[in-house]
Amino acid sequence: MKFKLFLAMILAVGLLAACGGNDDGADGDTADDTTEEEDVVTAASFVNDEDGMHAAAAEDGTWIILPTEDVTLENELVVAGTFHDKDDESSDVYRKLAPYTQDEDHNIEEQYTITTPRLVVQSENLNFQGGTLAGDVYVEADGFQLDESSTVTGDLTFANEDYEASAEINGTVEGETTVE
Repeated sequence: MKFKLFLAMILAVGLLAACGGNDDGADGDTADDTTEEEDVVTAASFVNDEDGMHAAAAEDGTWIILPTEDVTLENELVVAGTFHDKDDESSDVYRKLAPYTQDEDHNIEEQYTITTPRLVVQSENLNFQGGTLAGDVYVEADGFQLDESSTVTGDLTFANEDYEASAEINGTVEGETTVE
């Protein structure tokens, strides 16, 4: 709960900063000619419904997708696009689907279930961490990770052997794991 409050405060501060006034010197004051570097806070995509999940997972979505409760999707969920850790292009290519909450020490507190006919992984280095994927997973990208804190209730299928070789499966797969 403290983590949710902390994130809400971060988002509120970011919103206030984005909506702040602009002193363009129109009142006779001249602004200092020095340029200050701004801190940028990358917002995660908190979602709680099917539309939000699809938008966050799209090619122009967010690098981290955080369901805030159990979510049921009628259609398959396609996670596509190239993203970098914390949206920092100088960082490694990385994307995260994290259906859980955590405390300030990063210990998982509450886990959620994403129910979908199929999760299609097209983003390189997607890490599914915490929670349950109730459905099948189809991997079409390198570096898929299933964290030890996660469960897939359906089958895990890789589009080819290279994708399977690059994957790191430490979580539970209740169905079959195969390569097409």
